[in-house]
Amino acid sequence: MIRRRCWLAAPLLRWPLPAWLGAVAGPLAAADWPTGPLQLVVAYPPGGVSDAAARALAERLSARLNVPVLVTHRAGAGGALALAALARAAPDGHTLCFSAISPLTTPDSQAGGGAALRAQLAPVMSVMATPVLVAGTTALPGEGFEALLAAARRPQGLRWATSGPQTVGHRVLEAVEAVAGGRITHVPYKGGGQQLTDALGAQFEVLSTNVGPLQLGHLRSGRLKALAVGAPARLPVLPEVPTLAELGVPRANLVSLFGIFAPGRTPPAVLGRLNAELNAALQSADLRAALQAADNLPTGGSAEDFGRRIEEEARARGQPQR
Repeated sequence: MIRRRCWLAAPLLRWPLPAWLGAVAGPLAAADWPTGPLQLVVAYPPGGVSDAAARALAERLSARLNVPVLVTHRAGAGGALALAALARAAPDGHTLCFSAISPLTTPDSQAGGGAALRAQLAPVMSVMATPVLVAGTTALPGEGFEALLAAARRPQGLRWATSGPQTVGHRVLEAVEAVAGGRITHVPYKGGGQQLTDALGAQFEVLSTNVGPLQLGHLRSGRLKALAVGAPARLPVLPEVPTLAELGVPRANLVSLFGIFAPGRTPPAVLGRLNAELNAALQSADLRAALQAADNLPTGGSAEDFGRRIEEEARARGQPQR
């Protein structure tokens, strides 16, 4: 995994004066928080890997804090819609978002993300790194990654579905297209649930998805074909499937990093308590086993480390630093 540089929530002295005073008057003492239920907004539709992970984490966080943690969904723009809504939420630690970091590292003009959105949010903790599975549907002639390249070079090209513009799956598509010497039509979805349903109906030839139990089941049944994975090494559950780096496309060999975010003006004491409680929840043996069963790598760690990963990714994509 690439180490990434740190970014922090905007310093207090850079806040507008009324907001700064509001933060000081707010519940700075971690012992005073939470004062009621928490809302965890998942930036993708129900039914996918992110939904399952967020719900499992919410259950354990609720038990630790002795308050309900309610999971809701706000899908769209590859996660940017949910994160933009979070930036407008009350900065009291009661509204959080579970999202991949990709909306925060896109060019500012794309998908409503980028540096402007990063400046309005506080990273709390990274939760997991998720490999990318490049799979073929029954509409793809042939087997293996060579079948993908051959289909892209047909006069009609091929259709490749992702969970949205500027997601990691979309970036994998773009990197493969750059070396394929053919034409790939992007088919964007709001998330993985409907995308997977349409994949089983052969509505397109290729998709970028997660390596979850549903996907693995469809690979075993032959309804999907494993073409490649984006991961540091071959996955134990798919040992015969090469990484994109092995296949000569190292720029496409990416993973999705997911984590928890809060509004940018959330008091530091509350952010610190949140980080500690989330890290403790992530140490649950059954939660870690559930994540690892789908080849997700549980991460955790400090907010500063999470911010460093986001900032480094933004720099790698040519974005201005904060």
